[in-house]
Amino acid sequence: MGKPSAPQEAEDNMKLLPVDCETKTDELLHELYNFLAIQAGNFECGNPEKLKSKCIPVMEAQEYIANVTSSSSAKFEAALTWILSSNKDVGIWLKGEDPSELVTTVDKVVCLESARPRMGLAFLWGLLILLKYRWRKLEEEEQAMYEMVKKIIDVVQDHYVDWEQDMERYPYVGILHVRDSLIPPQSRRRMKRVWDRAVEFLASNESRIQTESHRVAGEDMLVWRWTKPSSFSDSER
Repeated sequence: MGKPSAPQEAEDNMKLLPVDCETKTDELLHELYNFLAIQAGNFECGNPEKLKSKCIPVMEAQEYIANVTSSSSAKFEAALTWILSSNKDVGIWLKGEDPSELVTTVDKVVCLESARPRMGLAFLWGLLILLKYRWRKLEEEEQAMYEMVKKIIDVVQDHYVDWEQDMERYPYVGILHVRDSLIPPQSRRRMKRVWDRAVEFLASNESRIQTESHRVAGEDMLVWRWTKPSSFSDSER
C-alpha cells in the first residue's frame, strides 16, 4: 500500500462506503482502525502490553472485532476484501509473510498494522501520572535547593563574623567543608544534585558570597568568602 495520507482523509474514505445496514462494514472498519492505531502507538511508546510487533496477527484482530461489534468472521473477511479492492486509504496496512510484497487476497494476510499509531488511554493515563510525579519531585528538589542555599549563606556569614571576632584564622571557608558540615556522609550521594544546584545558584544570584581559590595545607581549594561591607577590611587587619 502507498504512503498514508492524513488521518482525516482515512476517516472521510470510510464514510464513502455504501450504506450497509446488515453487515455494518463501516462500523467494523472504524473499530479496527482505532484498535490497530492504539496498539501501534503503545508499541512505539514503551510497549506496556509487551507486543512482539506493531503488526497485529489477523486472528487476534478478528477476535477483538468479534467481541466489540459481534461481527462474524465472514464480515471481517469482507471488510479486509474491501480494503484490498479499494483504492481509498483507510489507514490500515494488510501484510503477508513477506512485508515487502503486496498482498492481493485475504487468505495471504498474516497481520494488520496501523498507518497512524497513537497512544492508548491507559498509556496516556500512565504518562500523566508519571509527569505529575516528576513535577512533584522537581518542586521538592527546588524547595530543597533553596533551603540549602539559605543554610550555606548562614554558614558563610557566621564564619566571617567569627573571623571578625578573631575566632577563625581565615575570612573564607572551604566549599567542601561547608558541604560536609551541612550534609551527613550517608546523604551526600542522594543530595548531590541539590548541592550542585545550590552552588550554581549562589554563583549566579548571590553577590554577598564570592568564590575564590586559595592554597590551604599545600593544596588548592575553592572557598567562599562573605563580602558584605563591614567596618574593617582585610587590609586593615
